[in-house]
Amino acid sequence: MSDAKTKTPPRKNAKPSDEGKTEAPHNPALAFAGRALAWLLGIALAGALSIVLLVALALAMAYPNLPDISGLTDYRPKLPLRVLSSDGQLLGEFGEERRSYLAIQDIPKVMQDAVLAIEDARFYQHGGVDYLGVIRAGLANVGESRSQGASTITMQVARNFYLSTEKTFTRKIYEILLALKIENALSKEQILEIYMNQIFLGHRAYGFAAASEVYFGKSLKDVTIAEAAMLAGLPKAPSAYNPINNPRRAKIRQQYIIERMLDNGFITEEQRDAAKAQPLRLRPVVEAPAHGEYVAEAARQLIFNQYGDEAYTRGLNVYVTLRADEQNAAYRALRRGIMDYERRQVYRGPEAYADLPANPSDLDTRIAEALADHPANDELLAAVVLEADAKKVVAALQSGETVTIVGEGLKPATSGLTERGNPKTRIRRGAIIRVIKSVNKAGKDEWTITQLPEVEGAFVSMDPRNGRLRALVGGFDYAKNKFNHVTQAWRQPGSSFKPFIYSAALEKGFTPTTVVNDAPLFFDAGTTGSQPWEPKNYDGTFDGPLPLRKALAKSKNMVSIRVLQSIGVHYAQDWLTRFGFDADKHPAYLTMALGAGSVTPMQMVQGYAVFANGGYRVAPQLIAKLTDNKGRVLYEAPTPLVGEDKRVIEARNAFLMTSLLQEVTRSGTAAKAQALLKRPDIYGKTGTTNDSMDAWFAGYQQEVVAVVWIGYDQPRKLGDRETGGGLSLPVWIEYMGFALRGVPVSEPSAPEGIVNVNGEWYYDEYSGVSGVRELSAEESKAPKTATEDEKKSILDLFKR
Repeated sequence: MSDAKTKTPPRKNAKPSDEGKTEAPHNPALAFAGRALAWLLGIALAGALSIVLLVALALAMAYPNLPDISGLTDYRPKLPLRVLSSDGQLLGEFGEERRSYLAIQDIPKVMQDAVLAIEDARFYQHGGVDYLGVIRAGLANVGESRSQGASTITMQVARNFYLSTEKTFTRKIYEILLALKIENALSKEQILEIYMNQIFLGHRAYGFAAASEVYFGKSLKDVTIAEAAMLAGLPKAPSAYNPINNPRRAKIRQQYIIERMLDNGFITEEQRDAAKAQPLRLRPVVEAPAHGEYVAEAARQLIFNQYGDEAYTRGLNVYVTLRADEQNAAYRALRRGIMDYERRQVYRGPEAYADLPANPSDLDTRIAEALADHPANDELLAAVVLEADAKKVVAALQSGETVTIVGEGLKPATSGLTERGNPKTRIRRGAIIRVIKSVNKAGKDEWTITQLPEVEGAFVSMDPRNGRLRALVGGFDYAKNKFNHVTQAWRQPGSSFKPFIYSAALEKGFTPTTVVNDAPLFFDAGTTGSQPWEPKNYDGTFDGPLPLRKALAKSKNMVSIRVLQSIGVHYAQDWLTRFGFDADKHPAYLTMALGAGSVTPMQMVQGYAVFANGGYRVAPQLIAKLTDNKGRVLYEAPTPLVGEDKRVIEARNAFLMTSLLQEVTRSGTAAKAQALLKRPDIYGKTGTTNDSMDAWFAGYQQEVVAVVWIGYDQPRKLGDRETGGGLSLPVWIEYMGFALRGVPVSEPSAPEGIVNVNGEWYYDEYSGVSGVRELSAEESKAPKTATEDEKKSILDLFKR
């Protein structure tokens, strides 16, 4: 028994598994700690349960008050009215929000990835609330001065649509509940689609498609990783991370987003490195697209008349008939013509004067402030003069660039640089002037002092075969003057109206060889009932008896008066209405022969189109197609059918007038047209009104008819030597040179009822043996006694 080991008796209530184990010695401190921990855990658990219960109670009370989300399930964003050229270039946009709606499948993956990387990387894993994100943000916020957000994309959609931006616990509860409700009603793809089209991204751009156009001038489908990362940085704070207003801050955020795209496996390291190194080319943000403002406004008015205020929210796309490149050519041609005229005018002095500080460090800020009230007018830039004398002017632009003007560039402002000049028009330090950059003969840039023009102009062109407008420029600058001179300016057409009088005369037996005396006309006081009137030709000379063809080519006023006197003013007045002119705007007086009535450039282009298309009157057409934001066609203009029901003059009348107008561009007042364009199939007529208050050229080729007008809004003399041939014709030539590129020469063929005798065209019933009798020399010296109507027409001329 002595070898037997003494066994420790088992503990009371010990489990079989306890046998063989050694019991740890009792430690009072550890026991107390254990009891304390258990107590704390109990309290924590109770507190957590209380919080859960409180949150649940808050949620239960808040849920019935949640807003209806049918606006999301049937999402219809406010989409602007967009006006586009026939080749798809944006000309104008109307509405509070710039937006281009894209379905989720049309949003490139790189753009989706960039947004998810920075806004909600676990978007497809959570159910509307990212609880892991909340915990992570909470831990990150400990000890940081800035808080990190934990809003998911779904929560942002809820906030942007239904909630305020105030940071309160109540708003956060509603945000969470709405997010859960949205996730229950919509698919992930639908939620992301709404977010990427609705979010505000600065410069009136809503959605990433609009932002891509605004910031980069390109379609969203074409963005690179670097560009997508830049756009993805905007939702956080569009003003703070705007690449135009804050390029440095925007660049920092873009680089961070590129890293996030790598961390989330959206791009490779090679793509990361390339994206970080890619330079970004930003598009300058402008509130109105250049060169198509008058067109866009005309289209807007037409659509508004149909749809009312809905026009600005339905996302309608209006396609007009003109091409952007041809519109731009017309815009440039008209501006160049007006600026060429402006160079011949007296310098009117600086636009204003600014007090410049002596301290160079303050100079840049003062220049920026001074020029803020003088924005650039396209190529006409405002500048503050830093130093000036008769041989050199140094000026600072809004961009901060300093330019030096010397030599030829000073000539337009010579009067402002002389010591003895008017102090009010003197160019000195602080003067705010206009400058323009051009390329000299040596191929180098040079700056010239100029001034904003006071004169105005209009240009309109149309396809005479169907009435579709090809270009419309309603004035020099839409921002300066929104009055559309093409459709709203009623002006005297002067000699450009004579072809319509001649057209009427052809129906009365006149032929191109009918001789009419270009001799002086005189109305004494007894004839006029007022004061003597002696009409003149523009050049003040008289050529004696002239055939009609030559008289029109040389624009002889005396011949036109005699022709009108022969056919009768009432007959001529009625004839004019065939071309779309208003009879009441052209009173039945002899002054009609001199174009003393009133027309708009749009009426003139419609009238000349009748000659161009062989005798048909076609209505001008601007709208080609109207679609909704999904591209569905709501309206498409029918192809005009030019039938006999639209014929207003005989084909032979149109042919003969085309022949006469060809002479004007070959040997008459518009001879440089054929000389410069080097093609015979152009026809037209210059027009200069009494005292040179209006300068016109109207002309055509079989595929395009165009009209140019230049004058002052408040009629005044353009200058003694300013004519339609010198002012408006160069604009027409420049535009036609562009419009007729690649168009083969095409002259009209002779229609039935017309014959050629010895190289001249006649109506076959007036083929050289009959028709209007030539006026005798005695008859040509003075008119018959004036009628009361004719007396009134002469008095009208005195009043102008």
